Amino acid sequence: MSQKNDRDRREAAGSTSAKILYRPFGLVSSIVGGVVAGQVFRQVYKRVAPGHPDDPPKPLESEYGLKEILLASLLQGAIFSLVKALIDRGGARMFQRWTGEWPGD
Repeated sequence: MSQKNDRDRREAAGSTSAKILYRPFGLVSSIVGGVVAGQVFRQVYKRVAPGHPDDPPKPLESEYGLKEILLASLLQGAIFSLVKALIDRGGARMFQRWTGEWPGD
């Protein structure tokens, strides 16, 4: 019974250390993900809304209707969420390959 408790404690300690070691890696990947997502969104917006300026409408720009602003925001949120999930998951897998421990859970 005590062997199981020792193993559980070691796994918990390993998991905690993996989370701590992953934090800087996760922070850098989040920043890179935000930059990548912004570039992807701009390219997608150019193709989805031809004839519009290169930059999507911002909520306080009066020359755009609410519908255009909401659609641009919806598209931006979906792209950012998708890119973040891909980069977070890929970063966690890479971290696991390097260290042998999964940084989450």
